[in-house]
Amino acid sequence: MSTTTAETSKARGRIRMEPGAKRIRVYLGGEVVADTTRPMLVWEVPYYPAYYFPVVDVRTDLLEADGGVAHSPSRGDGRSFTVRAGSREALGAALRYADSPIEELRDLIRLEWEAMDAWFEEDEEVFTHPRDPYTRVDILPSSRHVRVEVEGETIAESASPRLLFETGLPPRYYLPKTHVRLDLLNPTGTVTHCPYKGQARYWAVHAGGSVHEDLAWSYPTPLPESQKIAGLIAFYNEKIDLYVDGVRQDRPSTKFS
Repeated sequence: MSTTTAETSKARGRIRMEPGAKRIRVYLGGEVVADTTRPMLVWEVPYYPAYYFPVVDVRTDLLEADGGVAHSPSRGDGRSFTVRAGSREALGAALRYADSPIEELRDLIRLEWEAMDAWFEEDEEVFTHPRDPYTRVDILPSSRHVRVEVEGETIAESASPRLLFETGLPPRYYLPKTHVRLDLLNPTGTVTHCPYKGQARYWAVHAGGSVHEDLAWSYPTPLPESQKIAGLIAFYNEKIDLYVDGVRQDRPSTKFS
């Protein structure tokens, strides 16, 4: 798989893009809006790519120009379209940079992820955002002794954690619920989705006379490739005192800090 870094000028910046090999389908209102085996992955943010579709693989009869313009320092000015399919209407949900300084983008259309009803990579539905081909998730059993401390109070302690290694993030230590002070945890109602792991639910931690919102999370029914962490609880290394084999770990600096 080849990668292209398309440059305009130093002032405009650059953008990373590469062709994908998966079949990608997008649905709205029960209709297929786009279906391609030639997607282009475009990294608009550092953490994951967006899918761009060849114009010929998009149901352009479902698109109506709405006069909107989106400006990007690297991609130029994009013309937006409202997508109407079935009984659903998604305002400004399609974007085309027909006059982009990046030639490879001119005959492609981008669809807003959240505005569509469903996205499929091959025949598997994908949530949250496209999977990054350069992100890997490894989940390994371990006998390391792990202790989680919040404001001087031990919240969890285990010698049988599962360690999750995800590209670009610090290791996450998933612990059995029986090794966690569940009396100090209250569910918050927060729910997030990960395209690699599935849907997570969160807890607030009560320690040191304070409430620490959404400090712990779990995947009750993770995606098949992440079944090893089903029902286990993890804590943000960035916000706790974490001891591994008795050694206090430095708090990493990430987007979750």
